[in-house]
Amino acid sequence: MKISTKGRYALRMLLELAAKQEDGFVSLKEIADHQDISKKYLEQIVPMLNKSGILRTNRGNRGGYRLAKSPAELTVGDILRATEGSLAPVSCLEQEVNDCERAAYCPTLYVWEGLAKAVSDYLDSVSLQDILEHQAAVGGDDYCI
Repeated sequence: MKISTKGRYALRMLLELAAKQEDGFVSLKEIADHQDISKKYLEQIVPMLNKSGILRTNRGNRGGYRLAKSPAELTVGDILRATEGSLAPVSCLEQEVNDCERAAYCPTLYVWEGLAKAVSDYLDSVSLQDILEHQAAVGGDDYCI
């Protein structure tokens, strides 16, 4: 499994918002400038995050974006599923029900199921708040992922 630029940039964007949670709504231009990410690219990511209930938006003069939940409630797993889709390591595990004709006798299925569980469990155990706290502990505010 390889996380795309879309997933990595979404995580950086949301970390920026998490760090500025007390500031209210933050403009996309400000996020793009601080994270050195194209504003146009972020504009492509925003609809996915809105649709999944991760972002709140506000239009107008004081418009911008903010997290819909606290940083402690948003996990890396939530964010990557919103931007990447399935985190399954093989295609037969992408759907809720495995409809592969070989599933009943596939000798390697348990390996892929174990990997999928390990990845999901780990990514669901790391929140934005955890990342902010880790970054503060090691010193720095550069969210380069």
